[in-house]
Amino acid sequence: MTDTKYTRQTIIDVRTWVPGKLFSVHATRDPAFAFQAGQFARVGLPAADAPDAEPTIWRAYSMVSAPHEAHLEFYSIVVPEGEFSPRMAELRAGDALYVEKKPYGFLTLERFTPGGTLWLLASGTGLSAYLSILRDPATWKAFDRIVLVHGVRTAQELAYRAEIESWRTHPDYAAYFAEDPRKLVYLPIATREALPGMPQARLTTLIADGGLETLAGETLDPERAKIMLCGNPEMLTDARKLLGERGFAPGRRGIPGNLAVENYW
Repeated sequence: MTDTKYTRQTIIDVRTWVPGKLFSVHATRDPAFAFQAGQFARVGLPAADAPDAEPTIWRAYSMVSAPHEAHLEFYSIVVPEGEFSPRMAELRAGDALYVEKKPYGFLTLERFTPGGTLWLLASGTGLSAYLSILRDPATWKAFDRIVLVHGVRTAQELAYRAEIESWRTHPDYAAYFAEDPRKLVYLPIATREALPGMPQARLTTLIADGGLETLAGETLDPERAKIMLCGNPEMLTDARKLLGERGFAPGRRGIPGNLAVENYW
């Protein structure tokens, strides 16, 4: 291998959430590849007309898998006519997937001081980084409560919903819920479909009108709340403005803030 910046990994399986639109891949993980929950990797494939050649097309994907897990997991939308994601969705067990040796990104819990309520606000596949963060036991120990908000268009796009809802009785998480039944508040919200007990609204609308706080049973208090935003650029721009007006801001010069943002587009 002429380029030592990446390793060749092998697809274990591909899970389709919404045919032709949303999928996840499991792949092997190089033992030397270390990352923090919330970071992303650059993932590569060779050109379509040279499937056995070295990788030349690269895209960034947050790890869904936790730092301690033996395999890598990525969650993706299929971009119509895209050069990468449609081919990635068609990979099968045994196929090659290339991963750069260095992880990237700063959407990690190091951005915050422990304590208070951690708010994880995502639209679409922006959920990816939060799954890695929530699969990491350190997250559950670092904060009093966690609010996970996943904004989608329709219910079928709520990937990983069953896993998230199963944590309440899962051996790795049940003790936290025994101490506090509201240790994790999961809010799946759709804009084009009314879900039971949930408003049909955009995340930014719910931030603006106080609906998100009502649903969570928690206040967006900059003294106690730490917020992560991950999703499409429009949502991030609007949410940052709304939260900035309420006293939320990223950390500066080594001083921890109460807001962390990553564009997932």
